[in-house]
Amino acid sequence: MKHAADNAEQLTVEDSVVRALHPVPSSSTERQLPGVIWLTGRSGAGKTTIAGALELEFGRRGMLVGRLDGDDLRTGLCRDLGFSDWDRSENVRRAAEAAHLMTRSGLTVIVSLISPFRAARAEARALFADGEFFEVHVDTPLEVAERRDPKGLYRRARSGEIMQFTGIDSPYEAPESPELRLETVTSTPAECALKIIYAFEHRGARPASPGRAARGSPHADA
Repeated sequence: MKHAADNAEQLTVEDSVVRALHPVPSSSTERQLPGVIWLTGRSGAGKTTIAGALELEFGRRGMLVGRLDGDDLRTGLCRDLGFSDWDRSENVRRAAEAAHLMTRSGLTVIVSLISPFRAARAEARALFADGEFFEVHVDTPLEVAERRDPKGLYRRARSGEIMQFTGIDSPYEAPESPELRLETVTSTPAECALKIIYAFEHRGARPASPGRAARGSPHADA
């Protein structure tokens, strides 16, 4: 993720949006927005960095926020999972169930997870009431994510050291109609966070997902 100083002229959020976003609410209870903000995107897209900026901004506004990050899940709740298609879908299912429990306590939950398959993300959405699941596509071109490569994972995948790596030899299925699409090449993490909050606060309910009540197993072939 580029720093703000890299190209400040291009990284400006419209003044009207910034003015609408920055006032701190007098009552956090009035502004609390139960629901899940689901950040999906390939490795190196900037999901974790944006999630951190988003958490800070929500906290500044006095709101109650929970956060689930893919790396943390892989070392705890999902440490028994590998990287097969089924394992990836199960990883998403567990994250969605945890987020659902947290929203029932009144929290706004930020999930930052590659979650590469559309079917698994659709199943996650089906757990939530209309308007509660806010999908954000952190849309970073593969070549940009590969240049960033903060953990050296793309290099290792290209060399064959890591197999089934998303974007190299395992697919990433970009959302077809997310609530918000972020182009991180032209926006800083802080600006992305503001855009998310603005869109989240003004979100509307989407049509109910078919089979919303069903909460079965993940799609093994998703």
